[in-house]
Amino acid sequence: MRKVIDLHCDTLTASDKDDVRYENPLYNDSCDMCMDKVPEGVCWAQMHAVFMPDKYRGDEAIDFYEAVKSGYFAQLEQFSDKLVQCRTGEDIVAAWAQGKAASVFTVEGGSVLAGDISRVEKIANDGVKILTLVWNGENEIASGHNTDHGFSEFGKKVVPELEKHGIIVDVSHLNDAGFDDLLQVASKPFVATHSNARAICSHKRNLTDEMIREMVTRDCLIGLNYYTAFISDDEDCDYADMFYRHICHFIELGAGKNLALGSDFDGAYLPDCLSSPAKVIEMYDYLLERGLSEEQLDDIYYGNALRFMKNNC
Repeated sequence: MRKVIDLHCDTLTASDKDDVRYENPLYNDSCDMCMDKVPEGVCWAQMHAVFMPDKYRGDEAIDFYEAVKSGYFAQLEQFSDKLVQCRTGEDIVAAWAQGKAASVFTVEGGSVLAGDISRVEKIANDGVKILTLVWNGENEIASGHNTDHGFSEFGKKVVPELEKHGIIVDVSHLNDAGFDDLLQVASKPFVATHSNARAICSHKRNLTDEMIREMVTRDCLIGLNYYTAFISDDEDCDYADMFYRHICHFIELGAGKNLALGSDFDGAYLPDCLSSPAKVIEMYDYLLERGLSEEQLDDIYYGNALRFMKNNC
């Protein structure tokens, strides 16, 4: 039986070209990560992120989060016969044993805190288990690749508070200066929920070899992103082959036990070979044919993430 833990998707805030929110996106067939698209017999755990657009700050950011959160909990109740919110690795295993899919609540964008450190406890009580510190722009904590600014003084205080309340810090989207600053204040393992290797694809959103080695040393977790622009600099490439090359590069750097999946479903343009849950399962067989072992692939598809959750949640 195949098992999958996916560290990131934007399905909760999936929208069409007119920015009209889908009703019940977790089970809307228009979405990449409609839970009904998971192949029969596959145990699936999905981390569902509240994507915080850079246009929202302060009270507007709080209101946006609260609206999406309310919709998320309503869907959990509506589809409770087949989907359950999980806060720990043990919760995920229990959901699978019941024949249900697992959902982990996360947030993409530290603007959710609105510069108020007391809100860390608030979102922790909501069940948020991962906070992606920034998106592309700058917020009260730090900045994405739109600037080269590092952490604010507020940001340096936020990281220990997140660790105290059991919320895992996510460095995906954090710029290089911010990553360096994080190393000075983080005392627990952190994640890059949806980032690839910059040595294979040069986009600034990807991790440098130095970053990867540091994350291995700290027993962190890295989710492979399916977005075409983060897989290859060449849009005419063989994306399956390039995805394989990213995996091999991570393994060469000693990150075989730190790799996971971080699709970015419903938040990015995806290649056909990774465009749906079914294609992700097919990719397992392709990677097996390319020479990766079942042990390596089981680690990437769920094992490393499950161990990380058990150790850090």
